[in-house]
Amino acid sequence: MGRPFGILNRLDDSERCLIRRTFMPNTLLIIVGISAFSLIGSWYARKFERADALVGLYVIFAGLSQIMASKIAVFDLGFRTFEAPAAVLVFAVTFLLTDIVNEKFGQRQVHEMILITFVTQVAMVIFLWIGGRLPAASFWPHQAAWDALFGVVPRITVASWITFLVSENLDAWLFSVLRRRTGGRHIWLRSLFSTIPSLTVDTVLFVTLAFAGTTIPLWPIMLGQFVTKYLVGIVDVPFMYLNRAVLGRRLASADGL
Repeated sequence: MGRPFGILNRLDDSERCLIRRTFMPNTLLIIVGISAFSLIGSWYARKFERADALVGLYVIFAGLSQIMASKIAVFDLGFRTFEAPAAVLVFAVTFLLTDIVNEKFGQRQVHEMILITFVTQVAMVIFLWIGGRLPAASFWPHQAAWDALFGVVPRITVASWITFLVSENLDAWLFSVLRRRTGGRHIWLRSLFSTIPSLTVDTVLFVTLAFAGTTIPLWPIMLGQFVTKYLVGIVDVPFMYLNRAVLGRRLASADGL
């Protein structure tokens, strides 16, 4: 979703050390904070036996990821520094939300949620494009900033749509298959081994479709996303257990859609 700019190369040694001492805990806290919103959706699902709150969170997480991807952030994990779109920490949690809906309501509900969210993403891009094309008032000097943040690049936009549909539906399918194969046991297994492959496909497919054949190097873009997305996927395994506890006993059958 973006390309590295070598930000740390412009910092002196003391500044790099300060980032390494502080950023890893902050990164983990941010992931925990973002993932914690899933508990609200699970509580709602248990209380009302509906996926509305989880679908709402999924829609807003996916939509904000499209906007946040325009910023390239620095992620220093102590042992090494990576650069990736700021959106990775939010977008990766969407796979936790699909797993929760799959656990409670079944695979079919997940596919419906993905379709709803895809429609909202298309609508968002169209509305942002309309907003950008409207003439700016003479006293409003921020058109260039608007274009930089919300401007639509057709190839990247289409690549993100295709990648979203493929990776999110793959996650739903893998989670359901693993759940059936394990008879509903081993939550960690179906959570981790549905999310990590899907995140891998998401990164490889998007970067290839969006940037292959250009002068932008593909591997540096992928590397930062792999590391940060995998970190979210690992941290979200305990959150899957927490959400499973919040959801209660009324769950989708292990062999049903």
